[in-house]
Amino acid sequence: MRVNTAKQALDIISDNEIIWCHSMAATPYYLLQSLAKVALNRKNLTLLQLHTEQSDCLNIPELQGHLRQRAFFVGRCTRPAINAGNADYVPAFLSEIPKMFRSGEQPIDVALIQVSLPDKHGWCSLGVSVEATRAALQVAKKVIAWVNPKMPRTHGDAMVPLSRFDRYVEFSAELSPHLPAAQNTVTGQIGQHVASLIRDRDCLQLGIGAIPDAALACLGNHKDLGIHTEMFSDGVLPLLEQGVITNKYKKKHPGKTVTTFAMGTKALYDFIDDNPELAFLDVEYTNDTAVIRQNPQTVSINSALQIDITGQVCADSLGTKIYSGVGGQMDFVRGAGLSEGGRSIIAFPATAAGGTVSRISSLLSPGAGVVTTRAHVHYIVTEYGIANLRAKSLTERAQALIAISAPQFQEQLARAAWDDWGLLV
Repeated sequence: MRVNTAKQALDIISDNEIIWCHSMAATPYYLLQSLAKVALNRKNLTLLQLHTEQSDCLNIPELQGHLRQRAFFVGRCTRPAINAGNADYVPAFLSEIPKMFRSGEQPIDVALIQVSLPDKHGWCSLGVSVEATRAALQVAKKVIAWVNPKMPRTHGDAMVPLSRFDRYVEFSAELSPHLPAAQNTVTGQIGQHVASLIRDRDCLQLGIGAIPDAALACLGNHKDLGIHTEMFSDGVLPLLEQGVITNKYKKKHPGKTVTTFAMGTKALYDFIDDNPELAFLDVEYTNDTAVIRQNPQTVSINSALQIDITGQVCADSLGTKIYSGVGGQMDFVRGAGLSEGGRSIIAFPATAAGGTVSRISSLLSPGAGVVTTRAHVHYIVTEYGIANLRAKSLTERAQALIAISAPQFQEQLARAAWDDWGLLV
């Protein structure tokens, strides 16, 4: 049923219900602004989500006892609430979240989504973000939609009929933009090192940020690259337009760029709109290692917050403080490792806090979460070089990682390798 306001759409939410929120750049922030008010007249609501944009309105203290956020991935909007104990973080591989929904392990009463205008057949599109929302729509008892004329139409698993919506409201507003991260000498050097590991016909998975963009900028002379990724942003556009990315040699979806969500600028969203070369698919499929490994020469490019000298990768927390989430890093690290000719790359600046802290450490900080284990790690890249940890002993790993750490920390790390691990490097 079509209604005139977001409040009217949300009136069907009852006490004690569990709500799924469409995430990433498709966050239905127009609905969330009203939910922050409607929830004050409800009790014990739970809002499930991945990374959300423009959801700060849900962090007001008045919502305690009325609505609590429960995030499978943490971003700027939810990070303060989670680390203050006012919201919850659920560690989970991104590929497994739809399974939790479909199995009933994680019940969902209501789904809040943002979609495109319906076509002449009455079908809307989930647009720039399919992720776990497709699964949520399959199990939710009630669906509330924001129909946004500015939402691009995407192909793949994104289609949902207007008849699926219990309530919907139409309102035109721009999608949440994600501007390209600023580049500097460090990200440029890391990008060059990452690019040196990429071969013609590789199939890439990459995240968002300055380092993936820097690596992509160095790939202009490559041929017939493919994309099978969890997400992509503006950095891929020049390579698609130049014909560097052709997806020609992929075994899964040849000729198609496969993703589950995209975040970027209006230029990216315009490129995505009704583009049949792009397939937006369910994250249970895109991040399935059994699918990923079928593309030869799969290369995953991810980042980290900290790594110890044995190769344990922390990517979701700063000590005990949750920063992001498990996400799809391990899905693709493992999938790339099993792919014929595949490689995984973890790339990050060697230091943090203005050069005063080494991201390569002898021991992880107390409470730091291991997202990628030392048994899965392959290439580690900083601005100081590349360390290949595959088939390396603990001593060899420590030597290789210390060699690509910031010079001012190398002597300290060598001493700690002996003191903490008994490794003579």
